[in-house]
Amino acid sequence: MKFLIVFVALFAMAVARPNEAQVLKQDVDIAPDTWNADLELSDGTSVAQKGVLKNIGSENEAIVVHGSYSWVDEKTGEKFTITYVADENGYQPQGAHLPVAPVA
Repeated sequence: MKFLIVFVALFAMAVARPNEAQVLKQDVDIAPDTWNADLELSDGTSVAQKGVLKNIGSENEAIVVHGSYSWVDEKTGEKFTITYVADENGYQPQGAHLPVAPVA
């Protein structure tokens, strides 16, 4: 269920842009304990994620999602990409344009 909410939110973000981007690729594969989802739009926007349910049936059951999303800045033409892991330790994004905390 969480996957569906995240996927719908990212998809809505991607298609809510004012231009008329077309869906080039949309693949979703859902199994009881895993899923894969890919979306590509004609404007360069893309979303991909793979999730798995780990420690099934235990007190430590958790969803782990590895994914990425990209978009092209309309003004500069620069492509931005975020890769992330979302698991029991929270959402952990990485991207060349994201600020990094100084090393203590």
